[in-house]
Amino acid sequence: MAFSVIRSSRNTVRPREQTPSGTLDLSAIDRLPVLRCNARTLHVFRRGPEQAARIIREALSRALVPYYPLAGRLKESSQGQLQIECSGEGLWFLEASADCTLHAVNDFEDVASIPYEELLPDHIPENERIEPLVQMQVTQFACGGIVIGLIFCHSICDGLGAAQFLNAVGELAKGVEHLSIQPVWRRDFFPPPPHHQANLTALVNLPPPMPNYRLEHANVDILLDHINQLKREFQRSTGQTCSSFETVAATFWSRRTQAINFKENTQLKLVFFANCRQLLDPPLPNGFYGNCFFPVTITGSSEQLSRASITDVVNLIQEAKAKLPVEFAKYMKGDLLKDGEDPFAPPLTYTTLFISEWGRLGFNQVDYGWGPPVHIVPIQGSSIIPVGIVGYLPLPKKGVRLMTWCVEEVHRQPFLDQMMAHE
Repeated sequence: MAFSVIRSSRNTVRPREQTPSGTLDLSAIDRLPVLRCNARTLHVFRRGPEQAARIIREALSRALVPYYPLAGRLKESSQGQLQIECSGEGLWFLEASADCTLHAVNDFEDVASIPYEELLPDHIPENERIEPLVQMQVTQFACGGIVIGLIFCHSICDGLGAAQFLNAVGELAKGVEHLSIQPVWRRDFFPPPPHHQANLTALVNLPPPMPNYRLEHANVDILLDHINQLKREFQRSTGQTCSSFETVAATFWSRRTQAINFKENTQLKLVFFANCRQLLDPPLPNGFYGNCFFPVTITGSSEQLSRASITDVVNLIQEAKAKLPVEFAKYMKGDLLKDGEDPFAPPLTYTTLFISEWGRLGFNQVDYGWGPPVHIVPIQGSSIIPVGIVGYLPLPKKGVRLMTWCVEEVHRQPFLDQMMAHE
């Protein structure tokens, strides 16, 4: 359904109080070239007050006092290292209204038809020398529903960190005096060894060949009963337990492989990013909101995956996860890069599948005073990187929504058929 969005105001939201100035160093993970991008999401709320945009704007201004680095700008040091200039310039904020109800667009359940350009901030002011780290548009619908379009610089926060900031904004919007979690900078947890950056630069300077395919969007809803059934089957077969994410990831990788029907002896990879805050000694404190994750990579042949049961593939995933502490420690020492291997740069081809778990990040708990979002919509960042994002089904349903752009058009229906055939 076509609808019209009118943006009524655009302004900069600055910290409500004076904040520290100066330059802050980012960690070696923050500075990864692959993170020099923006994460874009839509947060859908079924109801909200008429003054929702004002409430959020004022809460943002308060939140930018303890989270003052987010009001700054990216810069490069004289040595070419990425830093944050704590300038207090603020974030970019838009207010808008839509001429229809959320019900009329089915709460944006049909992700492929969402007019993202209408619901995300459209541009930054001409006098901005550098793009703000956070950009937000609050769009109020005729029914009172709210859609928040968010653009967040990945170099300064991972998903857990971005959700932590939004939950802080929610607390302040509801009038709390003290945040339940105080933000912690601590980007010095990973000072790069001398050879770390040189090896990383050498690897980055090798441009990969660009694929010539285009990925199509597809959603798959997996009910909680089916996930629990797979978990019970795994326990009966192995005597061990597994997580919902592991069963969904195993199903996703296996069924996609069968749908595409790769040539014999094709080597396939499944990659997901694991939170490593607790792997450090001592662990990072509660409140750290930077990037601290590491890719877990599982490799298997097309024949192996086509024949394997879901239990077999879950076993492969668990074996790879068990190696995470050792691999992350080697990376922090620079040993992996020293050997010419960059785990953050797996081959970006049709044979590499990325999967990300969003259900536990904290976006679904954000409450500005009118209840949590009914669902979160990730926006495709690349048409050539096969990705699946595991989120919750829109409330009140229970289960998982697998939001994907992982197959070409020719494989889209076979993929959906494979996923549905095993429900």
